[in-house]
Amino acid sequence: MRHADVTPYAANLIEGLRDFGYSLETALADVIDNSITAGARNISLEADTTSANPWIAIIDDGHGMTEAELIEAMRFGTKNPLDTRDAKDLGRFGLGLKSASFSQCRSLTVVSRKNSVTSCAAWDLDAVKATNKWEIELISDWQIFLGAHTIGATGTAVIWQNLDRLDGGFRNIHPDRTRVLNEALSKAANYLQLVFHRFMQGPNPRMILTLNGKQLTPHDPFAESLPSRQSDPEEILPLAAGKVVIQSVTLPHHKRMTIAQWEALGRGEGMLKTQGFYVYRAERLIIAGSWLGLAKQTELTKLARVRVDIPNSMDSEWKIDVKKASAQLPLVVRRRLSSILERISSNSKRVYHTRGRKLVSDEQLPLWDRILRAGKISFEPNLKHPALMNFAERLPEELREEFLSCIRLLGAGLPLATLYADMHGNEAEVIATDADHSALILQARAIYNFCITQNYTKEDAIALFRTNELLKNNWKSAEAHIEEILNEFE
Repeated sequence: MRHADVTPYAANLIEGLRDFGYSLETALADVIDNSITAGARNISLEADTTSANPWIAIIDDGHGMTEAELIEAMRFGTKNPLDTRDAKDLGRFGLGLKSASFSQCRSLTVVSRKNSVTSCAAWDLDAVKATNKWEIELISDWQIFLGAHTIGATGTAVIWQNLDRLDGGFRNIHPDRTRVLNEALSKAANYLQLVFHRFMQGPNPRMILTLNGKQLTPHDPFAESLPSRQSDPEEILPLAAGKVVIQSVTLPHHKRMTIAQWEALGRGEGMLKTQGFYVYRAERLIIAGSWLGLAKQTELTKLARVRVDIPNSMDSEWKIDVKKASAQLPLVVRRRLSSILERISSNSKRVYHTRGRKLVSDEQLPLWDRILRAGKISFEPNLKHPALMNFAERLPEELREEFLSCIRLLGAGLPLATLYADMHGNEAEVIATDADHSALILQARAIYNFCITQNYTKEDAIALFRTNELLKNNWKSAEAHIEEILNEFE
């Protein structure tokens, strides 16, 4: 049997490794994974976006590396993805540091301190291109690298220079280059606040992440701080390679949170696009907001979110990619999630359907009726509303039907398409017109007359006043008149 040496050409392959599909945010997240695995609690991102030679550094206070360990870390494929890993190890292929870095820059320098000894090594793609050798440079004068001086007693600084993939095509100092770099960093910061939110949450967070000295805050897609959210018990699916933990959460209606909270949960994309499964590998987010082909994203399910926790021992079953930014559902997990998906989504639907049923309650004296005909829902003015009926009865007979026809015309002209477009992803920004004082008096008096005809008590009337949508939304303006009406019960 004969053999042939097919060692890959360094200059060719290392350029190909730049195109795994990383963005700046996924590249930074991959490097931060290494910092967390190294036991770091404080991780700082430092960036110079204005100088002639901009750079980015990721600096941590982890346990650091000796020179031998650093050389091994700079090797491609330093870890076998099939090897058993510590449960907290966020690594995967032993490619992340290199492939993530090269996706953004042509020069990667790593400075690391352990046992009071500082080591430094660098990959330079232009040098590899010239020599066609898999060689790194060991550097003794590490102090020349900006960012490296902030390493503490132990820790590591990963420094990116020659940012040819991030400069927007501007190779020299230019205002637009600075803008492009800053916008990319801002977008990356938002991504990192989501991906590592479980490490950053709580009074004593496991990780503190800063960008140019500013501490980043976690973006929790499950709004654990909101008491009005609904959480189902955890479900545990034991498999051969470990346990999958599933928990579904229904977020509150937007009227039960502030506009800032609602917009934060929508992450600039809107709640429609942020619903679905959130898959975490060792508590690090892999997939954010997708039904993974099991369901469609709809308005009525946009409050439904499902946390799926998997251990790193399931990487092959879930087909975790190099970037740790995508995965595929194993068949057994897909079947389990399919079986519970209806219950998961029904909780979200119930939040809106409950509000819908309130609108058609006769006791609420709604101005609009929600009507279901042949599976289709329509909204029509409530012609039996006492305020309309009383006014119509006072009109001459020849004008009465014409008045009611005008009201029907308003209902038929309801701009559904425009309403849907405005509500789609911007629900919290669509508000009702403020009612004038006379309109509030009409509604309050109509509820009073209804209570009298039904022999309701004063307590019943108070409950109706407080649950009527129009009065509830304008309570401060209507409160004084409501008090006068309630006194008439005595």
